[in-house]
Amino acid sequence: MNRRRVLVATLALLPVPAFFLSLFLGSYRIPPAEIFFMLATKMVNPFTQSPWPEVYGVVLFDIRLPRVILAMLVGLALAVSGASLQAIFRNPLVDTCILGISSGAAFGAAITLAFLPEIAVQPMAFFFGLLAVMLAYSMAKVRGEVSTVSLILAGIIVTAFFSAMVSLVKFLVTDPHQLAGIVYWLMGSLSLASWKYVVQVSPLILCGSLFLFLMRWRLNILSMGEEAKLLGVDVNRERFLVIVATAVITAAAVSVAGIIGWVGLIIPHIIRMAVGADNKVLIPLSMSVGAAFLLLADDLARSLTSYEIPVGIITTLGGAPFFIYLLRKTGGGGWR
Repeated sequence: MNRRRVLVATLALLPVPAFFLSLFLGSYRIPPAEIFFMLATKMVNPFTQSPWPEVYGVVLFDIRLPRVILAMLVGLALAVSGASLQAIFRNPLVDTCILGISSGAAFGAAITLAFLPEIAVQPMAFFFGLLAVMLAYSMAKVRGEVSTVSLILAGIIVTAFFSAMVSLVKFLVTDPHQLAGIVYWLMGSLSLASWKYVVQVSPLILCGSLFLFLMRWRLNILSMGEEAKLLGVDVNRERFLVIVATAVITAAAVSVAGIIGWVGLIIPHIIRMAVGADNKVLIPLSMSVGAAFLLLADDLARSLTSYEIPVGIITTLGGAPFFIYLLRKTGGGGWR
């Protein structure tokens, strides 16, 4: 029991060292002691006259800090969404992509980059991400009931449709620069992170994640499937609320970071294999580990080479082999 408590505490606090490590890394070196001093000074008095070189302030507060915060928000959103959807669908292979959120957001970004350059990418990606989920839910609703199987199948249909539409947009684009922009966005990247994006998505991600955190007790009941109705639970209503919350925070994350795969799939699995499938523990730990995981992946993306690698490539290249290792080591025990 004590070992489990130590493990839970370690996973919960993982974002703290990842946060400071990410601030230390970068092509422009700032001494760690100076970074601690700058952060402490700003926390005590945000409007103080900076006693450090101006370039230090620009690098730390205008470039690294918003990127680190945005990476943590996106990682948190994708991981907790995946954990919540796996709970209500009782399916270990479900993540945010299965309901069409990512493909819908990708289509919104693609048509904006290709044909509507005067419109910002983020609102369109967010809108089409939510639209895809609503389409899937409407298709799956039969006689007022939404079964798990029908919703997953509807999500697969919507995903296929929007993926085909993205391919069509890429086929119709004649400007190679626009096509390159679409392809790069689809790879997933945090290179354009700024305080503007942090302000845009943080209320949506934090509010939606707080709702899922408060629902973690109910997710244990919803994971019983139709048997939860015997306990007086309105399964359709509560499942719908969870889907809406995951759709909002995932669409917000994808709108500023592009398609970043595997986070919503492997992080909940890692937590289950480590501490079990109780959502009271799984949901908050998915938030913390998801934030730390994407933060460290982004560190690799911007530090491995002289040019920046899209973080979506890093999460896939690192996530798939690690997931195979976990499955072989545990035999999928986290789901038994």
